[in-house]
Amino acid sequence: MPYNPPEDFVRYERLIQEINRLNPKFSIFIGDTKSGSTPCSDEYNVTVKEHFNQFKAPLIYSIGDNEWTDCHRPLAGSYDPLERLQNIRQTFFSTKISLGKTPLPLTRQADIDPQYSQFIENSFWVVNNYLFVNLHIPGSNNNFERDDSAIQEYNERNRANLSWIERAFTLASNKSYAGIIFAYQADMFYSPSQATDAASGYRDTLKAFSSHAQEFRKPVLLIHGDSHRLIIDQPLRTVDQKHILENVIRLQMMGADQIQAVEIQVNPNAEHAFGFTPIILKQNRKAP
Repeated sequence: MPYNPPEDFVRYERLIQEINRLNPKFSIFIGDTKSGSTPCSDEYNVTVKEHFNQFKAPLIYSIGDNEWTDCHRPLAGSYDPLERLQNIRQTFFSTKISLGKTPLPLTRQADIDPQYSQFIENSFWVVNNYLFVNLHIPGSNNNFERDDSAIQEYNERNRANLSWIERAFTLASNKSYAGIIFAYQADMFYSPSQATDAASGYRDTLKAFSSHAQEFRKPVLLIHGDSHRLIIDQPLRTVDQKHILENVIRLQMMGADQIQAVEIQVNPNAEHAFGFTPIILKQNRKAP
């Protein structure tokens, strides 16, 4: 969001104001700062950053597909997606802190693993004995498509993501954290074949989540966007695909025409670790 600028800007800014009133520890934006058929311009990225910096609390941004992988589309400006990705990194991830008026220090993959020095968008931070992890996993099949340069980009970023996931579970186990929250953009659960198909850009990631979460046993929350409708469920299965992993909850966020948010309560001492409260402004409802 917002998918329909500039008319959606008023609704989006009112949502930011409501989030500021609720005064959360921080907010996470789960990708798609615009629709896939609007221009991917430098000027629009600056506007997005201005909106992010209206949040009083820290704002952590997970990159979506509409910001770069889909920018080759004529309606999006016929850009080179890889050039747009570099612009996104330079615009939003040039420092070791989050966005927002009171930035949060982040531990970035690029700063602690020289092998993946270009992946400045992957990060983690700790609050209330929970490990929060930001990952760059966009829609459009994780960019595992289109041409050789796209597939090469996918292969490099996929290795970085798998390494970051493994590091997160190892860290959480070694530090005895109460659980892990992962944030990324792609809906990896829209089709069962995404977990097994060799043509899936998500197969490796789903396998990594399954194997590590199965061993970890503690609560894991996967937060993503992409498919635009609110869903809270348990879609992750064991590596052999035979059983549901009951310690893993998935929250799919609203988006597109639904300019809304979800307040998440994380309590390491509660029997049920996560609580969810949708933030829906009456004035945000579009007329039928």
